[in-house]
Amino acid sequence: MRNIFTKNKIKKSAVAILIFANSHAFSQSYNNLWIPDTLSGTTFNLNIKDTFAQIVNNGNQTITSGINGKIWGPTLFFNKGDVVHMNVKNGLNDSTTIHWHGMHLPAVMDGGPHQIIPPGTVWQPYWEVKNNAATYWYHPHLHEMTMEQITKGIGGLIIVRDEIESKLALPRTYGVDDIPLVLTDRDFNTSNQFVAVPYGDTMMVNGTLRPQFIIPAQVIRFRILNGAIERSYNLGFSDNRTFQIITSDGGLLNAPVPVTRYLLHAGERVEILVNCGADLGKSLDLKAYNSTLGNFVAGGEAFVNGPFGNALGKKDFNIVHFNIGAQNSNAITTIPTLLSNNVLLKESDAMITRKLTLSDSSGVTKPVILGPNAFIINHKLFDINYNEYNVPLNNTEIWEITSTSVFGHPFHIHDVEFNILSVNGVAPVPAQAGWKDVVFVPGKIGTTPSVVKFIAKFDDFADSLHPFMFHCHISLHEDEGMMGQFVVTNKTTSGINTIDKNATDFRVYPNPANEKLFFTFNNPEAKVYYVSILNIVGKAVMMLPRPEWQNGIDISNLAAGTYFVQLTDDKTKTTTVKKFVKE
Repeated sequence: MRNIFTKNKIKKSAVAILIFANSHAFSQSYNNLWIPDTLSGTTFNLNIKDTFAQIVNNGNQTITSGINGKIWGPTLFFNKGDVVHMNVKNGLNDSTTIHWHGMHLPAVMDGGPHQIIPPGTVWQPYWEVKNNAATYWYHPHLHEMTMEQITKGIGGLIIVRDEIESKLALPRTYGVDDIPLVLTDRDFNTSNQFVAVPYGDTMMVNGTLRPQFIIPAQVIRFRILNGAIERSYNLGFSDNRTFQIITSDGGLLNAPVPVTRYLLHAGERVEILVNCGADLGKSLDLKAYNSTLGNFVAGGEAFVNGPFGNALGKKDFNIVHFNIGAQNSNAITTIPTLLSNNVLLKESDAMITRKLTLSDSSGVTKPVILGPNAFIINHKLFDINYNEYNVPLNNTEIWEITSTSVFGHPFHIHDVEFNILSVNGVAPVPAQAGWKDVVFVPGKIGTTPSVVKFIAKFDDFADSLHPFMFHCHISLHEDEGMMGQFVVTNKTTSGINTIDKNATDFRVYPNPANEKLFFTFNNPEAKVYYVSILNIVGKAVMMLPRPEWQNGIDISNLAAGTYFVQLTDDKTKTTTVKKFVKE
């Protein structure tokens, strides 16, 4: 893995100091907060590309990567129960993946490190939206490159609607009283270019430095994502007002939870309500009160120099400056007292308790930034060819995570939303008592390990070939190997079903083809697991997991020429290749 920490943090660049200084209260120089565009419906076209943007006001533009734009990507609106189809085109010079963080969907559609999209290739996953109304997100998950690609700006939000949320009197006018806030921090070199480091010197929200935004004098909903590489944010407002937590990662809480501070870790999302009805003409800052964080919570360290040195470490700083304007028509002016009636999983329903360990290691031979030390799960670095667990379909399981690491880690699991049972023997605070997919595992206290327990049901999407991931959501730690994987197995189908090769053979028609390509099989019961369309030199140009092949494969965007269909059978997982011509 390349050494990306070449910047000398002792000699701060002039631009980094200027940006940091301007983020403080003594400067009133603000930029208008950019609100990401939106896409809705059931078919979504996402084009990942290398580009550039004028992020720093003066001087060079910053080389970025974006999805359908210059940085970041559109907010996708899903309705629970819809089947959504994604056309993800990789226009980068590097391979990538796109993971649908928090989505409950088949492993082959999940976008983890196994679903690599080569440059110039279109990946076409689809799934039924089974998630509750909440805020989710999508981001790269290419092994050993996640931090670099997220730093460049690849990602986007997902907002799911459902009937329960839609019946509530909540703000939901996007960009007016329902505001997305993607929190992160960046480091810039003297040429205004991003440096891929764990901590930046500069706060950014939605790709904007020193952001300000006008909000109406009414109840405002903020959808907040911690999209940072490593830093946690201890959220609060400059006047110490109370705000209401209404969702955790995976859905509404039963009732709003009043707080004055909320600690949000990497990968987590939270939705809050803030009543600004009496604040017309005033201003308000959302702040990170990180001076109070412990030394072993990300962002609570006070490093000045070295690869983890940064100007924001263990400090309080502004996130967004809000100016409060006139109330809108049809404004929400009160906060509901009840939100949902969640039926959480019961500890007594668990069929197994899986015991995981988080720890610090020494003597790691691969080049890691902490080297020769690293953070590891279950006493080993990640091996993409090794499945840690076989989880039986429909299992309800307790995952018990014991950490002897000195550092706290936000632990994320793919496939499921879970309920936290306890953190060091104590039930979760009310704001964490709903559906989650990230849980913060504190560092050990003295010599006493920390123990976190959560419970989840693995009730769908058995797949013996493609695994789901679990990992620390600090991108540096994930890239360096703090990750594992599991497969969900179907008890009713043991082993691989062997079928005569001729019985699963297929032909393509019409050939030559123009708009669509169809298949016929010798075996009428054949099912397709995966289809890849390869060009004449064997490079994938289309990747279709579990395609809806009965309706034909749309090849209308392919250039004329000779191609190959590489088809993987669902039962045997064997692959057959056929040639065709695109007119």
